[in-house]
Amino acid sequence: MSRAEVELLNVITMNPRVTSFAPQFLVDNLERSIEYYRKLGFTFGDPWDGFYVIGYLDGLELHLKEAPMNQTERNYRRDNEHLDASAGVDGIEAFYERCVANGASIFKPLTSTAWGTKDFYIEDPDGNIISFGGRPATG
Repeated sequence: MSRAEVELLNVITMNPRVTSFAPQFLVDNLERSIEYYRKLGFTFGDPWDGFYVIGYLDGLELHLKEAPMNQTERNYRRDNEHLDASAGVDGIEAFYERCVANGASIFKPLTSTAWGTKDFYIEDPDGNIISFGGRPATG
């Protein structure tokens, strides 16, 4: 069997693994959203064609696209606490304090859950709601 055939066989028989999974949020004003997510610790490159940008935090991505969302839909999602994304955090208390100190809009404050974690929700300027949760610090 040739080397190329062996490599092809390895690709065909390998177990696939998802290596990233990034939400794409629709936003009304890209620059405003970039500034907001910087408060959470995201860094950004230059926007593509002025309407699309990717933010990075701890090896994860957040995609922002300037494309207005339906206000009725936003209100419904907010009223019913429909999350747009959920993130796990090591050091949840410290991350919450950083978000508060940096002026993030807290939709639901840090709260203990019935299943032994703590979580909180933020709401970005465009109504996207993100849950951050993790195991509480011990001691």
